Amino acid sequence: MLKKTFMVSVIMNAHNGEKYLRESLESLEKQTYKNWELIFFDNCSNDNTFKIFKQFKNKKFKYFYSKKKLKLYKARNLALKKAKGEFITFLDTDDKWHNNKLAKQVNFFRKNKKCEFLYSNYLVLDMNKNKVSKQYKFNLPEGMISKILLNNYVIAILTVMIRRKLFLKYKFNEKYEIIGDFDLFFEISKNHKISKIQEPLAYYRSHENNFSKKLNIYIGELYKWIKKNEKKLINSGYNLYSLKYYLIKMRIKKIGSILMKKNF
Repeated sequence: MLKKTFMVSVIMNAHNGEKYLRESLESLEKQTYKNWELIFFDNCSNDNTFKIFKQFKNKKFKYFYSKKKLKLYKARNLALKKAKGEFITFLDTDDKWHNNKLAKQVNFFRKNKKCEFLYSNYLVLDMNKNKVSKQYKFNLPEGMISKILLNNYVIAILTVMIRRKLFLKYKFNEKYEIIGDFDLFFEISKNHKISKIQEPLAYYRSHENNFSKKLNIYIGELYKWIKKNEKKLINSGYNLYSLKYYLIKMRIKKIGSILMKKNF
């Protein structure tokens, strides 16, 4: 009896992503699991993003273009509306996947029919040398893990595979620029069991570009998220001490980066 081949929709949001785009698309084409589609949402790029994309003569690649630059999570939500797969995954233009990423995750869903949300570990690539600079070996939590995630958030968007039906109930908060992944996945984890594959199946590329600017936005968004949700979460039995401590560390890091610039 032949195994059912589930369609997987791969969401790739791009804005001026020419530098590493070819590597990302090649890692998708090298997947051993073949029943997938790429929803490529070009968010008003003005570099060589489209030129590189069209060099891939792959019928599974579906191109969409926004004439206006949108916030990331609005672009993600629009891309999700184009998806037709039973499962949703995300691959950004500077990241890569292990060749068996989709195969191992689809196989997990086959064996665990009640699974709705799956994630894995990942490796960190050096920005310039394209070599692994860090190997995270988190003992990933699974099950009803929202309280754990609030204290130790370990879900990277490039590692997830999610049943599309969840996106009928949940979507990214479009006001965010950076913490939209955290906000959405935390909400899902409050009501759904989270499953894991312990081994690393993806490669995240570490960037120094616009570090200070992004850190500033990140701190601001996280602070507002805590202020908005603090009372409700505490009343529901959540502990925010670790998250607040993390926010303080990020503020110190920001101050340190400012002082370094002044000294040099």
